[in-house]
Amino acid sequence: MNSRFIRTNSSSRCDGKSEHEMNNGGDESSQYPFVRILSMRGGDGHNSYSTNSLLQRRVLLMTKPILIKNTKEMMTDLDFPKCIKLADLGCSSGQNTFLVMSEIVNAINVLCQKWNQNPPEIDCCLNDLPNNDFNTTFKFLTFFNDKLTSKIPCFISGVPGSFYSRLFPRKSLHFVHSNYSLHYLSEVPDGLEKNKMSLYITSSSPLSEYKAYLNQFQKDFMTFLRMRSEEMVSNGRMVLTLIGRKTLDDPQYRDCCHWLSLLSDSLCDLVFEGLVSASKVNSFKVPFYDPNEEEVKEIIRNEGSFTVNDLEAHLFDLGLSNEDYGLQSDRPKAGEKEANCIRAVTETILVAHFGDAIDIDTLFEKYAHHVSQHASCKNITSVSLVVSLIRK
Repeated sequence: MNSRFIRTNSSSRCDGKSEHEMNNGGDESSQYPFVRILSMRGGDGHNSYSTNSLLQRRVLLMTKPILIKNTKEMMTDLDFPKCIKLADLGCSSGQNTFLVMSEIVNAINVLCQKWNQNPPEIDCCLNDLPNNDFNTTFKFLTFFNDKLTSKIPCFISGVPGSFYSRLFPRKSLHFVHSNYSLHYLSEVPDGLEKNKMSLYITSSSPLSEYKAYLNQFQKDFMTFLRMRSEEMVSNGRMVLTLIGRKTLDDPQYRDCCHWLSLLSDSLCDLVFEGLVSASKVNSFKVPFYDPNEEEVKEIIRNEGSFTVNDLEAHLFDLGLSNEDYGLQSDRPKAGEKEANCIRAVTETILVAHFGDAIDIDTLFEKYAHHVSQHASCKNITSVSLVVSLIRK
């Protein structure tokens, strides 16, 4: 019988603070309170993440071979457990998380049939911050059921909480997945005030700014690995995908088509036109870091709980270099498409910081225009890093 149910778990302490907040003195992100509510835009409307997450779906399709490979290796290494606990960390809202879960469940089913093993019961845990729109996600349960190729019993649960803290009991997880989430930091680094009118690192940023972002990423990724090392069984697997970068020689370089560079340009347009204050823009920084392969490998090696099984870097873009948008007449369409994608990702924190001081519609009209101007950009440095890890 294919039974499914939904439950929600809370990973908060009795005093309301996460373990990560306690480790950081309890004042996490006090200068940038919007980080606490970092989430994609909910619902299923025109500007929602659910409607504008095709990029993330393209990334999931790209990583499918590694996902299937590690699922099968996990099952054989663990000698076909009777119960499997899966977690998608940073699941956001919409159907993408169920694409991942269905791929894993179907791979388990195929392997069990091949080896004449009884399929396990599967606990699918969907995690994101408490402000995430879990309701929209759960509306896609029928989509998940339709994707399954067998009647393996799957139990779906929502787990609100930061993945920079403990979320699950010790040694309970068999497989962890995270797609396009770990490049978001737990807080904005200190000491960024010298980089005026820019949301993120640029080629003109002081080296200290790059080091501040790198240090914060090292701290956060180390915490993430340590938390998962406590929660995972030996020989459990993780498949993590995050935005990275290709350049090794110039740590400050970001391509002119970098999405945060374009967003900075769009905000500067509003300042120039008197639609928002320069001081308000100067005080807005994004909790984001795009590491290169060496930075990721070094942190994994220093933390020590995991072995790298696969590590791949794939050149990726937001769609503006696709041949579909090669014609001059198609560029506005490309710009609007990317603007909708970035709006779905950033609107929550933009509104939290700027409030009524900014017109979101106007901002992303500016963004779409900048994308159309850069539609012929050839030097794409945006990279998707895919790493699979084995718990020692």
